Amino acid sequence: MGKIIAIANQKGGVGKTTTSFNLGACLAVAGRKVLLVDADPQANATSGLGMELTDSDISVYECLIDGYPAAEAVLNTQIKGLDIICSRNALVGAEIELMNRQDRESVLAAMLTPVKDKYDYILIDCSPSLGIITVNALTAADSVLIPVQAEYFALEGIVQLLNTIRIIKSRLKPTLEIEGFLLTMYDARLRLANQIFEELKGHFGDMVFTTVIPRNIKLSESPSHGLPVILYDPDSRGAIAYTQLARELQTRERKRSRKKVSEA
Repeated sequence: MGKIIAIANQKGGVGKTTTSFNLGACLAVAGRKVLLVDADPQANATSGLGMELTDSDISVYECLIDGYPAAEAVLNTQIKGLDIICSRNALVGAEIELMNRQDRESVLAAMLTPVKDKYDYILIDCSPSLGIITVNALTAADSVLIPVQAEYFALEGIVQLLNTIRIIKSRLKPTLEIEGFLLTMYDARLRLANQIFEELKGHFGDMVFTTVIPRNIKLSESPSHGLPVILYDPDSRGAIAYTQLARELQTRERKRSRKKVSEA
């Protein structure tokens, strides 16, 4: 059964979408079957992979609101092994449309259940908010990957997100775990960036990924070409970093699996 990972942080501009489609691409290149769910009305993960929806195409909005099966919305990307359920601007209205439903927090979980076994990983790119769509993503997820920008106020937004995760664990998804904290936009030359990394490690220990994502012009350029960085410039520092992140994620998964077997 596939693992669902929500990539979330209500703070904007921390690299959620960049991480979502680049990590998904690197996992696919490594031979894993990956589904990317674009749950952000801005649809940047959709455009970042060069996908364009027509009016007749089914997006995550139609699945959530009109009940279309997720399988009908899945599209192949140009990367073998990486599929996507695209987003469109209409998703911004889903927040209001879901509010009166009794199952409003679990619609995305129900939507993904029929396709979960077809993938090794399902990555959900969340919007920069803690609204009902993000709550749906966290309820559907097995774990949360939290990108953290290497800047002065980096840790401020984490507190609110951790409180939300705590509430969801207590009321909606007791098995929800934190996959890890990922430092993004890292510049090793800056003392502040190194301080943020040490502060993260001090607070969260092994939950912080060893891999850090550097500031890299190729990471910024690749979405405008509709390509993940591993296709746009596979030798760039950004591509190398996300390849390392994909390896680290899988290594952690194997360690957890061995631990569960030994404890059984």
